Amino acid sequence: MKNEKTNTFNSRIGFILASVGSAIGMGNIWMFPYRLGQNGGAAFLIPYFLFVALFGYVGLSGEFALGRLTGTGPVGSYDYAMKSRGKRGGKILGAIPLLGSFGIAIGYSVIVGWVLRSIFGSATNAINTSGSEAYFAQATGTLGSVPWHLIVILLTAFILMRGVTRGIEKINKIMMPAFFVLFFIIAVRVAFLSGSSEGYQYLFIPDWSALLKVNTWVMAMGQAFFSLSITGSGMIIYGSYLSKSENIIHSSLMTAVLDTCSALLAGLAIIPAVFAFGMDPTSGPPLMFITLPKVFAQIPFGSVIAVLFFVSCLFAGITSLMNMFEVCAEAVQKLLRVKRNVSVAIVSAIIFGIGLFIEAESRLGSWMDAITIYVVPFGALLGAVMIYWVLGKREIHTELNLGAAKPVGKFFEFVSKYIYVILAVVVFILGILYGGIG
Repeated sequence: MKNEKTNTFNSRIGFILASVGSAIGMGNIWMFPYRLGQNGGAAFLIPYFLFVALFGYVGLSGEFALGRLTGTGPVGSYDYAMKSRGKRGGKILGAIPLLGSFGIAIGYSVIVGWVLRSIFGSATNAINTSGSEAYFAQATGTLGSVPWHLIVILLTAFILMRGVTRGIEKINKIMMPAFFVLFFIIAVRVAFLSGSSEGYQYLFIPDWSALLKVNTWVMAMGQAFFSLSITGSGMIIYGSYLSKSENIIHSSLMTAVLDTCSALLAGLAIIPAVFAFGMDPTSGPPLMFITLPKVFAQIPFGSVIAVLFFVSCLFAGITSLMNMFEVCAEAVQKLLRVKRNVSVAIVSAIIFGIGLFIEAESRLGSWMDAITIYVVPFGALLGAVMIYWVLGKREIHTELNLGAAKPVGKFFEFVSKYIYVILAVVVFILGILYGGIG
């Protein structure tokens, strides 16, 4: 079943911003700057840019093209691909990446709830009065963030219930530019802090010897792969809402460029500030919810900077959640044959209900590890195989060539089948061996 006109992005920029919104997440904010500094500084950018270009060119393009070709999400798309070979079981295979998006949505909604609570704590100074460690501990205890968690889910559901054009596209046109503007303001303010130069050195002075280390390439590959939100599901559903006249490869590369810019901007806003006050740039929730509030507390008008920072993170979180919720809601809508708003409500209620049991940080960490190390990478691998090996050259190339300035050819086929798919296998295996690389 193909897209109805009402379920299509109105503009190329709307689609690109929605895709960027899906890709930009907490990994850009708390993981990328740390990995950049720990793996050779500017030298790390060389393999990172190479992998971003590769995964954007064939990974994102393939998922967008499969979605636009079939007009549906992963379940229907994988079923279509399998049937093109006269095989069954596509719907079952498509459910695997769908479960990955569902699992991430459950955990991610809890984390975005922490972000929302931190906005309130920064605005009222409660985060400094009680201390950032204590404030974070309160949020990450059992049932410690229920109202904030609920608000995040209700807000995401409300946006999705407004549809693709009035909801997803319209909100991303506001939130994504605002994200970049707010982080730019923070980065400029941070540049004037005494001692911030050490942070720039940490980020950008190259250690060329790092390029000889396997770990540098592994971490660059993992960061690039997962930063672009290649999951075998979410970008497929956004592709299903894309006009046939749009240039998929151009949109994919623009998404990759803007996502990379967001990661670099986050590094410029965070790491110099951390170094200016001699604090630990460790990645993960402690950097964002404990270290940075301490930094902001020591800056003139720091409460304003803190609010701007957490609002930016909220925008990144909500736009990512919109994609995860949307792919799940589309599947429920077609499975149960209910209206869109009903399917969104069902998905939101289930995500909130399960999320209540993992609000404690230890449970959430275990949950997210299981989903991001095993389910999501396997779903992404399935997507790569389904697009470039099962569906095959003729249909996927035809779809990619619609609206393209230059048709794809043998080079694209070689890169997609023999480099990208193999690297997807490598990402999955190394993710398990390393305990996560994305």
